[in-house]
Amino acid sequence: MSDPRRHTLLEDAQGIAFGIVMAALGIHILTHMGFATGQTTGLAVLLAYGWGLPFSLVYFAINLPFLLLGWWRMGGRFALRTLITTAALSILTEILPRWMTLGPIEPAFAAILFGILFGIAALAVVRHGGSFGGFSILALMIQDRWGIQAGYVQLAVDVVIFAAAALILAPETLLWSFLGAATFSLFLALNHRRDRYIAA
Repeated sequence: MSDPRRHTLLEDAQGIAFGIVMAALGIHILTHMGFATGQTTGLAVLLAYGWGLPFSLVYFAINLPFLLLGWWRMGGRFALRTLITTAALSILTEILPRWMTLGPIEPAFAAILFGILFGIAALAVVRHGGSFGGFSILALMIQDRWGIQAGYVQLAVDVVIFAAAALILAPETLLWSFLGAATFSLFLALNHRRDRYIAA
């Protein structure tokens, strides 16, 4: 008899696949609107905007060093799932604009929708043992090494990324970007509760 507190491999696969689709849709909206965001996704977006490179390529390349850190800190299983997740997300973000053409979207709604979609994606992937990689792994390592809370490290990363975004984005676009990032953070704060979700 299976442990009801643990996910099966099939449950993990569908949960991570769902998260990848939600994340790709959120990124499609983000880049369509020319918004920025925080963490690894935000850095990849800014580099893609600045250099005219495909987001998918930049995102995957940035994540490669973090995959090695993830393998060292959390083991091969976590690193493999993160590799699969980031590779699949990179591929889907490249394909999705060919499958779905977006028209005009009210900026406030687009920002909130991105935040919700990316929040749902992050929850789905993390709850099924995966990860979108990036600075969250580095933040956990800094917390282990120097005792600085991971949340503060991630906040500092976001401050730097948004400071860089302020140099290339119009003020109004930057404000909508803040709204999207705030929606994402609030969604996670309200819903990422291990005491209410015990399956692994």
